Amino acid sequence: MVPYRGGMSIERRPSAPPAGAANGARALESTTAVPAPAGTSPARRDLPAGGAARIAAGALPRLAAAATALVAAASVWAAWRYFVGTRTGQLYEHLALAGSTRGKGTLWGIVKPWLDVIPWVGVIGLLVAVAVALARRRWALVLQVTVMVLGANATAQFLKYVVFDRVNMIGGWNYHNTLPSGHTTLAASIAAAFVLVAPRRLRPLVAILGAAYAAAMGISTLIGQWHRPSDVGAAIALVLAWSAAVCAVTTRSGRDRDWGGRWWTSAAVALLGIVAAVALLSVWAAVERVGPTTALRAPFARSTEITCYVGGAAAVVACAALAFAVLLLLRQATARPAPGA
Repeated sequence: MVPYRGGMSIERRPSAPPAGAANGARALESTTAVPAPAGTSPARRDLPAGGAARIAAGALPRLAAAATALVAAASVWAAWRYFVGTRTGQLYEHLALAGSTRGKGTLWGIVKPWLDVIPWVGVIGLLVAVAVALARRRWALVLQVTVMVLGANATAQFLKYVVFDRVNMIGGWNYHNTLPSGHTTLAASIAAAFVLVAPRRLRPLVAILGAAYAAAMGISTLIGQWHRPSDVGAAIALVLAWSAAVCAVTTRSGRDRDWGGRWWTSAAVALLGIVAAVALLSVWAAVERVGPTTALRAPFARSTEITCYVGGAAAVVACAALAFAVLLLLRQATARPAPGA
C-alpha cells in the first residue's frame, strides 16, 4: 500500500510487460543459434535429417568407379598373361592373325586411310573435347579429360615396350610384344573423352557412337595385321580403367544440373548390352568350332583361321560395347545433379 496525499491509499500492482514482448522473447529464443558439437564441420551443421545418408549414397558411385578402374586394369594384365604368356592363347591369336589375310586387299584399302590419320584425330579430338568442357564451364572436367587421354596413351606405350614381353611359344615368326594397341587406345580414349564432356541428355548417344568408333578402329588394326585381338581388347580395357578413375574423382563443377536423359540412358545401355551378348555368343561359337587347340597341328585349315579371325573381331566388338556401357553408367551416376541443384 502506498499512502496518498489526500489520506487515502492505493495498491501498486506489478506492471504488465508491453504487448508483444513475450512473443518477441520467444521469437528471439527460437532464432538464437545453438552451438554445434565440437568437431562438427561448419558445412555439415545445417544438414537436414537424412543428409548424412544422402552423402553416403553419393559416395557409392565413386566407390563403384574406383572398383571398376581396378578391375579393368587387372583385365589388361590378364589378357597379356593368357594370350601372350601361354601357348594356347598365342595359338588362337596366331590363327586369327593368319585368317585376317582373307580379303585384306579390299578391306585394307578402306581402313588404311582411317589408321593413317589417327594421330591427328587424337590431337583434334582432345582439343574439341576440352573446348566443349570449357564452353559448358566445367573447369575441373578439362583437367579430367586431359589426364585421362594422356594417361591412357602414355600407359599403353609404357606397358607395351617396358613392362610386357613376349616369348614365342608356337614357332614361326617371333613377333615382338604388341599389347596393348596404341592406335586403339588413342581412338577409344578420344571417344571416352566425349562421353565425359557431353551433356547428360546427349551422353547415351555419344556412348553408342564411341563404342562403334572404338570397335571399328580396333578391327581395322586386325585387318592390317598390325595387332591381334587381345591387343585391341587390352587397349579398350585400359581406357576404361583411366575413364573410371577420373569418374571417381568427379568434382562439383563436373556434375550435371538436370536429370534429363534417364530413359535414353537405359535404352543405350540395353542396346550396348545386346550387342555385347551377341558378340560373345559369336566368340563362343568360334571357339567351339575350332575345338581344343592342343589337338591342332599345322598346317591349319583355312576355315579354322577364318573362324578365329571372325571370333577375334567379335571379341573386339564385345569389349567395346561392354566398356562404353559401363562408362556411360559410371558417368551418369557420378555426375548426377547435387541435392538442391
